[in-house]
Amino acid sequence: MTLNTSERLHPLKLQIEDAWSKRDSGLPDGTDKAVEAVLKALAAGDLRVAEPDGQGNWRVNQWAKEAILLHFRLSPMRVMQAGEFTFHDKVGVRSGWAGSGVRVVPPAFVREGAHVAPGAILMPCYINIGAHVGAGTMVDTWATIGSCAQVGANCHISGGVGIGGVLEPLQAAPVIIEDNVFIGARAEVAEGCIVREGAVLAMGCYLGASTRIYNAMTGETTMGEIPQRAVVVPGSLSSRDGSHQTYALIIKKIRDAKTDARTALNDILR
Repeated sequence: MTLNTSERLHPLKLQIEDAWSKRDSGLPDGTDKAVEAVLKALAAGDLRVAEPDGQGNWRVNQWAKEAILLHFRLSPMRVMQAGEFTFHDKVGVRSGWAGSGVRVVPPAFVREGAHVAPGAILMPCYINIGAHVGAGTMVDTWATIGSCAQVGANCHISGGVGIGGVLEPLQAAPVIIEDNVFIGARAEVAEGCIVREGAVLAMGCYLGASTRIYNAMTGETTMGEIPQRAVVVPGSLSSRDGSHQTYALIIKKIRDAKTDARTALNDILR
């Protein structure tokens, strides 16, 4: 049986959970080393804040989020350098991309504790601590991947897209973008929403936990999750009393060959 990351790092998990429970009364000795090990595991992709559970759902490793928050408590403000940029912060910026298989176009910034898989392309963008970016994914110019957000393989995160982060409240789930997703320019996904495999969000789509998602093919209205291979555009729905319209997302169709042609990744860039 293949162990998931929580089981493989079980001793570390218990140590972090113990430290978290004592955060206001005095952290145990060795907490700093445990936290550093968690951040290194996150950056290497050996650990994820959220991971597939093998049954089509996602498991959130709350203890990994606890480790990140402990890092902020343990780390002093300090002056850091990233190329020609100077920062005054508690979390460093990753460097040393040579040999990683990742294309990094300046000024793309990846904070420590974030994972970017080989084959990914980072245009000038920002990827926050705890985030995960899969192989072959392009994060385009001025896009932001928030703290702990999970972005799958072979996705295209277009220019100006905002993928929301989550560290507080601790129980909140991170945003999940599964494999082969295309998100159009200036779109935003936040509040723990899930965009399932192969879905397409048109330019300017805004998805939060309370955004109504209307399936024009079935008449069903849902919230919080975009189905597999759904093609989604921004729109509006009438209020219950018909007095006004409110913003909504509309599922127009299921992704087809025409959609695939319009959203195909450019292999020559990879």
